[in-house]
Amino acid sequence: MMDSGAISGVSVSHARAKVEEIEAACRADSREAVRELLARDGVAEAFAVQTCNRAEAYVVTDRPAEGYAALADFAPDVREGAIAHMDHEESIRHLMRVACGLESLVLGEDQILGQLKTALEEARATGGIGRMLDDALMKAIHVGERARSETRINEGAVSLGSAAVKLAKAETDLDGSTALVVGAGEMATLAARALDAADVERLIVANRTVPHAEHVASEVASDARAVALDAAAAAAREADVVIAATGSSAYVIGPNALADAGETVLIDLAQPRDVDPAVSAIEGITLRDIDALESVTAETRRKRTREAREVEAMIDEEFDRLLDAYKRRRADDAISAMYEGAERVKERELRTALSKLDAQGELTAEQRETIAALADALVGQLLAAPTKSLRDAAAEDDWTTIQTAMQLFNPEFGGAPPVADAAPDAAPDDLPENAEIPRRVLEQLSDD
Repeated sequence: MMDSGAISGVSVSHARAKVEEIEAACRADSREAVRELLARDGVAEAFAVQTCNRAEAYVVTDRPAEGYAALADFAPDVREGAIAHMDHEESIRHLMRVACGLESLVLGEDQILGQLKTALEEARATGGIGRMLDDALMKAIHVGERARSETRINEGAVSLGSAAVKLAKAETDLDGSTALVVGAGEMATLAARALDAADVERLIVANRTVPHAEHVASEVASDARAVALDAAAAAAREADVVIAATGSSAYVIGPNALADAGETVLIDLAQPRDVDPAVSAIEGITLRDIDALESVTAETRRKRTREAREVEAMIDEEFDRLLDAYKRRRADDAISAMYEGAERVKERELRTALSKLDAQGELTAEQRETIAALADALVGQLLAAPTKSLRDAAAEDDWTTIQTAMQLFNPEFGGAPPVADAAPDAAPDDLPENAEIPRRVLEQLSDD
């Protein structure tokens, strides 16, 4: 498949949207989002990434208008002001920024890089990744890895898990407290470690897969135990602080579980949410979500300003490299299509001409080679100027010219000109008028 399309993107993230709007934009999982996008008119490739603070989708279509239309109702229940629409270049640059952690709530955090890699594999398994998105995503991941190895963008940067613990410390005294972590993924594990460092006395880890919860519990020095996810509500009643970060599609903790729990701080990092927002109406219950982490992460963002500038320069460099590669490839695809189409016409006309000449007397091998060389030379000389024009068009970002060339010289075109149906014994005079140059040469060869 030729790279004749463009990437279009849409983002609902913490930068513009509230947590409930991000939740509304998410599908059950990224595979479902990719399958939904691929079913839309004109979509050749699709990718989606869903995390606790973003829901984003990208498609490749032949024309940008098709991409915009395919993504127009990506988040129908979200106000327009919370949605960012991106064209081809904006989408590529945004993916690089996301991979580098510049678009994260916690500037430079590492978790997003793994989330992007996982989303890429999910989209690949669903058939959503072609050459265009593969190049863009692999480049984004590459620059994300460069940012973390060549700058200090993530040095000392708190994770969302540790930011949640910092927020909890602002709400209550963690020293000697009982804490519950709901989940056993990377974010929950980071939260458990941060709680341990905050000197909680007891730690409970609840997870659907209990051995995973046991593994997290074994990594901390505090008195820790693991319970099943369905025991999380009961565990919340004995906890002073709860940090929730599962992938559950339903609420794990509701009002009934906390009706008589007393003073409890709950911080919900999950997407969709683990804690029913209705619990905030219960006396003594303090519920915070990702939106509340802005104040905690602002300090880290200020400290990482210089590193962020270095990463921005790195993104500019890698962005230009990728665009140059796209330009060369698109021009090469158009040129390849042009030559392939011309080669098919040449071979068809050459067979017809040789058949006519053989009908008047069998040609020698040398004569056949001369005619074939002539045909090759004609194709090369006639296409030399358009080849240069296409390369110039790529250098000047003239995609209209390249797109037109790919449509004009599509190697899949059908239909043969009338000469293809000519009788094998037709005389050279039967050749069409647009074959004036080869006619004169063929007549001379016939006279030899």
